Amino acid sequence: MGISLVKGGNLSLTKAAPGMTAVTVGLGWDARTTTGATFDLDASALGLGSDDTVLSDAYFIFFNQKRSPEGAIEHQGDNRTGEGGGDDEVIAVDLAAAPDTLTKVVFLASIYEAEANAVTFGQVRNAYIRVVNSEDGTELARYDLSEDASVETAMVFGELYRHNTEWKFRAIGQGYSTGLAGIAKDYGVNL
Repeated sequence: MGISLVKGGNLSLTKAAPGMTAVTVGLGWDARTTTGATFDLDASALGLGSDDTVLSDAYFIFFNQKRSPEGAIEHQGDNRTGEGGGDDEVIAVDLAAAPDTLTKVVFLASIYEAEANAVTFGQVRNAYIRVVNSEDGTELARYDLSEDASVETAMVFGELYRHNTEWKFRAIGQGYSTGLAGIAKDYGVNL
């Protein structure tokens, strides 16, 4: 098991796994069973430049646009039920293929049709993000989100970022009541 991070905590992946060239980022969650409502969470990633905005709309990676232009970021598929144990959705990042202009990858989850179904992150439990070394399957870092997000319909879980020559991971845990559109707008995506 990797390093367990708290909100705002970070870890140098380069130091934790010297020579590592690729990671998978798993996001997981469970729906609370008390409401009886069924809902679908979707993981997404945003490839950012040094100005903290997307390099282009092609760097908004989600279930309908699964790959960045050079293939450095790739969504591994949509799990519509959130069942089955383990990571619900996975996004692979090939650090070696990342262009120099890609300085950060932000990972988030949003509730599909949250407003129509009257569902928020307050009805989600056991949410987490973890970073795994693709080469040997070793978990390097994990962040368990524990916040009660009663009005939020989307959440930034964490981010990979370059610091000089190192790749690092930071636990974020920031909720948005404006959903996926709010996050996308904040990072410069044209919806």
